[in-house]
Amino acid sequence: MSQPATAITPTREQDFPEWYQQVVRASDMAENSEVRGCMVIKPWGYGLWENIQRQLDVKFKETGHVNAYFPLLIPLSYLEKEAQHAEGFATECAVVTHHRLEAQKQPDGTTKMIPTGELTEPYVIRPTSETIIGAAFARWVESYRDLPLLINQWANVMRWEMRPRLFLRTAEFLWQEGHTAHETSEEAMEEARTMHRVYADFLRNHLAIPVIPGEKTERERFPGAVNTFTVEAMVQDRKAIQAGTSHFLGQNFAKASGIQFLGRDNQREHAWTTSWGVSTRLIGTLIMAHGDDDGVIVPPRVAPHQIVILPVTPKPDTRQEVIDACDALAQTLRTQTFGGEPLRVHVDKRDLQGGAKNWEWVKKGVPLRLEMGPRDITSRSVAVCRRDLGAKSKEFVPKEDLLRNVTEILQEIQDNLLARATALRDAHSKKLESLDEFRAFFGTAGDESKEISGGFALMHWAGNSEDEERLAKEFKTTIRCVPHGDEYAEEGTCFLTGKPSGRRVIFAKSY
Repeated sequence: MSQPATAITPTREQDFPEWYQQVVRASDMAENSEVRGCMVIKPWGYGLWENIQRQLDVKFKETGHVNAYFPLLIPLSYLEKEAQHAEGFATECAVVTHHRLEAQKQPDGTTKMIPTGELTEPYVIRPTSETIIGAAFARWVESYRDLPLLINQWANVMRWEMRPRLFLRTAEFLWQEGHTAHETSEEAMEEARTMHRVYADFLRNHLAIPVIPGEKTERERFPGAVNTFTVEAMVQDRKAIQAGTSHFLGQNFAKASGIQFLGRDNQREHAWTTSWGVSTRLIGTLIMAHGDDDGVIVPPRVAPHQIVILPVTPKPDTRQEVIDACDALAQTLRTQTFGGEPLRVHVDKRDLQGGAKNWEWVKKGVPLRLEMGPRDITSRSVAVCRRDLGAKSKEFVPKEDLLRNVTEILQEIQDNLLARATALRDAHSKKLESLDEFRAFFGTAGDESKEISGGFALMHWAGNSEDEERLAKEFKTTIRCVPHGDEYAEEGTCFLTGKPSGRRVIFAKSY
């Protein structure tokens, strides 16, 4: 059966949002659930999340954190203790009000389940866990000797999204949320900055996604936070995506939850807290950063299978010989390591046509496909297909050369993906000086022709939250971050207010 010029229709240039949905389906990562706004994460997608989770968990533990688990249901009164936090999540909360169902027979003979047993206090399905973890911290902390508390939780959360999109915005999603309590403001701030650096390093070195670290403006901060630090990525339609955040919460949540300790001077003090998290949104970011018109391209560091071996078995009488040779090659490859972990190698022995199997792994984005048939066994060669070089990439190499160079090839793929994503971001990051330039860069909110346009606009800024709101309404843009780094510090004039500015900020359309 002949294949189309590209596996995905429409292409990225034709309709990026639809392209994204098609790539998720073609790669068999996830599908929509019967529950509104929720998704089923299928094995290939969940295998990717498992690798992200495992590798991040190592980094968390290296920085002194331990894992725990806290309840899914949060008493409504807990959220009400921190007013700004409660208001920030109010429109996204799913609320449990009853604790049992009663079966009632209907006149037509059917049975209807009626909620009964109304709760004395409603519970909110956690949108985030600051309040209930704060209540636990209040029980656990008595003295400065109990600090710091460095806790992480791997969990699911629910935020009732109005316009869900697989991996990017779903009503239920998976994530990790770190929560810490400290003796001093300085320790808590350093914790928030440390985890911010961990996220930036992970995005760059594991997901091959270059990010710009920086701080959110007051308008864009996490509800109840004093400072929110973010890592911002650009994807292929030139929009920004917030890939991870770390929050310095000051004493706001400690006062709301009663996290107090006896200090070194025998005086009662409130703790200083932080929270930080990334989610399965990272998978959506990866797809949009690295995918092409044949499917997703998964960086080797996090790929569920880094190498897939496809036995070429044209005749039944040589099938077992070829499969045995493929198994032996897989076993030898698994003795090598990449990124500190054994190579993840899969032999696809399914009784399917070779072309169908090949295209399936192309669309899934496996970094390396190896093909071996009877002639290859005789010639001691292997067909090597690199996903980063395109769907039809193929080179025959001696098996010994492959075994000697395979980890270098995987590193080349990892580096190539990072270099391409960096080149895209840099090509579409522009220093602009005026509102007219800003308007030309982004178009206006109702201009559909500007759906794939713009990028990162580096603007001098001295406006306030009301000014940000005005620009958001007119251009569908936000200040993604006030970026860290000396290269963004320069004297100038705010493009909107005309006031002096000492630093450029990043404006972009975003997900």
